[in-house]
Amino acid sequence: MIHIHEVPGSNPGVCTIDISLDSMPKVIDQHTIIGDVLHTWTAPEYETHNRSRAWYALMSIVALLLLGYAVFSGNFLFALVIILAAIILFLQGKQEPLKVTIGITEFGIVISNRFYTYSELETFYIVYNPPFVKTLFFETKSPARPKLRIPLLEQNPVEIRDTLVPYLKEDIEKEEEPFADMIARQWMLH
Repeated sequence: MIHIHEVPGSNPGVCTIDISLDSMPKVIDQHTIIGDVLHTWTAPEYETHNRSRAWYALMSIVALLLLGYAVFSGNFLFALVIILAAIILFLQGKQEPLKVTIGITEFGIVISNRFYTYSELETFYIVYNPPFVKTLFFETKSPARPKLRIPLLEQNPVEIRDTLVPYLKEDIEKEEEPFADMIARQWMLH
């Protein structure tokens, strides 16, 4: 992140530049410089699905089987994870997702109130297979951070690609969505 400010006690008009390499992403505040906004749109925080009673019944059976296995094998942490996942899926299905503002700027990517500079991102790729998949992915440089998954919705993928190419390397070898995302989409988990 780059901040430009006046140094207290120095000559008026003398500025210093602070470059912070803290962990990403940055929370946007009045001092954050994001540059000119090149594209912007809103997207739901997560995908919503019309889950039937049959889906809930099937997922309950799967959760109970996994829970039984966890207890039988003495893996109580796994049991806790299964219980928490079930609660999260149930609660998520009962509320509407928040609308998140997505922005592509000349200095990075804005997702809601978070700012990812291009220097924190490794590559990008677009998986476009309407109507099922219309997603922009960013690989981060940090091994501790997941890849960023941004729904394109009605955005033109060619325009988005043309905007990003001057700033980031495109991973043209990736043409399919990640396996975990495909399973989550097909099983209506995210």
